[in-house]
Amino acid sequence: MFEKLRGAMDSAVTKATTKELNEKNLADAVWDLQMVLIQNDVAVDVAEHICSLTKEKLIGTRTGRLEKTGKLFKTAIYESIMEVLTPKHPLDPIQFASDKKAKGEPTVILFVGVNGTGKTTTLAKLANLYKKNGFSIVIAAGDTFRAGSIEQLEEHGKRLGIRVIKQNYGADAAAVAYDAISHARAKGIDVVMIDSAGRMQSNKNLISEMQKIVRVTEPDLKIFVGDALAGNDALSQAKEFNDAIKIDGAILTKVDADPSGGAALSVAFVTGRPVIYIGVGQGYEDLRRFEPQWFAQRIVD
Repeated sequence: MFEKLRGAMDSAVTKATTKELNEKNLADAVWDLQMVLIQNDVAVDVAEHICSLTKEKLIGTRTGRLEKTGKLFKTAIYESIMEVLTPKHPLDPIQFASDKKAKGEPTVILFVGVNGTGKTTTLAKLANLYKKNGFSIVIAAGDTFRAGSIEQLEEHGKRLGIRVIKQNYGADAAAVAYDAISHARAKGIDVVMIDSAGRMQSNKNLISEMQKIVRVTEPDLKIFVGDALAGNDALSQAKEFNDAIKIDGAILTKVDADPSGGAALSVAFVTGRPVIYIGVGQGYEDLRRFEPQWFAQRIVD
């Protein structure tokens, strides 16, 4: 990720003088940084914000050697990226469920996103993680719209040994989710995971259905699943879903195939909510906790 950015930063640094850093002698370097961020799928307003933070940290700094200038520049970029990625509302889904379990209450999680992002598979990966941490789980087949979606979810449930609550295609998705929550409360199950129909954010009917699920089930966590390869489309999707239901966090899939990595910065910035996990493969184990420090360090190293 960000191989181009690392190279561009080195050339950008050489454009800054080795005396006192000011608006004038930083202009070219900051502009180059902004262009490379945008070329790596960072949204324009996010790139501008990172560049503004970086410039603020550097202006007025005195430096005597190009090597020292480069180190200062990279440190400023690292700190700026960390400011964007460090959430005001941090979320650890495992700890959250543990706290609810201690109160004798199930944790209800709704997964949202558009078709093709790997939402259902991501749900199964997180279910596997919960199971490995000692939680009992039930899954609600809330996607009653896409052909084959229920069977796909049932196959995941079979492989993981987790029950799937379902109805027929065309059924009320909110009713399916409600049934799963009722089942969890009756059986003392720890976590309810609700799949939902993948939708284009412009599909008003499906967005209304998603909002109905939220009203009926009052989920504890609403997680947006986005495709890292979608670039700025992932950003617009996250914004629309956040506007509609106020997401609590995001999971980005296909990060292992992403040459740029800009989607994480954009989604975190536009929603104000954390990227909590990243998908790095198709296996159930291929779900990693997203660490802002790891991400920012990979950019500047």
